[in-house]
Amino acid sequence: MLSKKLIDEINEQIKYEFFSAHLYLSMASFAANNDLPGFENWFIVQADEERFHAMKFYHFLNSRAEKAVLKGFDDPKENYDDIIDAFAYSLEHEKFVSSRIYHLMDIAQEEKEYATISLLNWFVDEQVEEEDNFGRILSQLKKISGNEDGLFRLDRELATRVFVPPVTP
Repeated sequence: MLSKKLIDEINEQIKYEFFSAHLYLSMASFAANNDLPGFENWFIVQADEERFHAMKFYHFLNSRAEKAVLKGFDDPKENYDDIIDAFAYSLEHEKFVSSRIYHLMDIAQEEKEYATISLLNWFVDEQVEEEDNFGRILSQLKKISGNEDGLFRLDRELATRVFVPPVTP
């Protein structure tokens, strides 16, 4: 049986995961408005991933006979100086999400809630990947700053990204 504290925090995480999806859809719209369809696609796929993450927590709570509570959130940021600014903001957001996962892990370990620890191990690995992906693209964007040809090449590369739901335990 999960503690009320852990249930409440997982429900908060569901909110943050859905917020992340909204944030990335907002960034997709920003990219589309700036004639960057590849970046738009990349952010749409990222939004799909975030919804998958939210549902993973949702299903976990339900599988433990607990109630997933869907909460509202503020509107996501919608304007950025440029695509570099959007990715810098995204990377900081992913670092925040990582801190939330670590917070959940601290609670689960303190409570010796092993099923939750198992779930969270997957998310810890996922957040390492997320921060790496955002950081790598941000680094590339900084290297090609001012080079429109480089920007459009990267845009074409990001257009190939597709969402494939991960196989999870």
